[in-house]
Amino acid sequence: MGISITPNGLDTAAAALRYWERRQEISSNNLANVETSGFRAERAFSHLLADGVTPEIGTMTDRRTGAITRTDNPLDVALPGDGFFVVRGANDEEKLTRAGAWRLDAERRIVDPSGRPVLGEGGELTLPPGASAIEISRTGEVMADGQQVGRLRIEQIATTTPLQHEGDGVFTMPDEHEAMPDEQRVVQQGAIEGSNVTSVTALVDMIAVQRAYAAVQKTMTTIDQVRGIAATDLAKPV
Repeated sequence: MGISITPNGLDTAAAALRYWERRQEISSNNLANVETSGFRAERAFSHLLADGVTPEIGTMTDRRTGAITRTDNPLDVALPGDGFFVVRGANDEEKLTRAGAWRLDAERRIVDPSGRPVLGEGGELTLPPGASAIEISRTGEVMADGQQVGRLRIEQIATTTPLQHEGDGVFTMPDEHEAMPDEQRVVQQGAIEGSNVTSVTALVDMIAVQRAYAAVQKTMTTIDQVRGIAATDLAKPV
């Protein structure tokens, strides 16, 4: 009686390649956003499927605060620590953001770098014509020439709630969110939060991913050679 040899490592190796390809996409996106204000890196992790062999990738958002740089621009705003500003996206959908490099549009609304209106607790924040002195307090009150025009809406998200990047510096508004209490608010006017990605860390991660990908490719070549031997040499009658 002959011995049946049926290597099945190619399926597992193929799944590993898909895993490392996804890791490469994540690392590349992190590196591309090193200079993006308020960007939060994506971190990848792996877990095994029910077969105990096949790897699958999962992701989570790194919630650590990026470096905060003083600019003295009254419409630059940072949030040291936790919390998110709220902007109005397309189709009136609310989005979360940490990007605080704001400006005034033609209607004198405070908008983010992409032109999305920044939301206060009562809606969009609009400065009166001619107002020049803009002050934003620690708890988010927006003052124009000494008159309050609104209060920044700041939401907090539980650390167990996943955040979904949409690109362009915003996140999807999750179902679970709540207004940040006054005692936890630390709004810093005249400053911008940078990305929490460092170019060195991102480059090192990309190099590690490329090496791992090459190792899996080499493994697949070896497995294919073994299958060839099993199909040709070992199958010959003796």
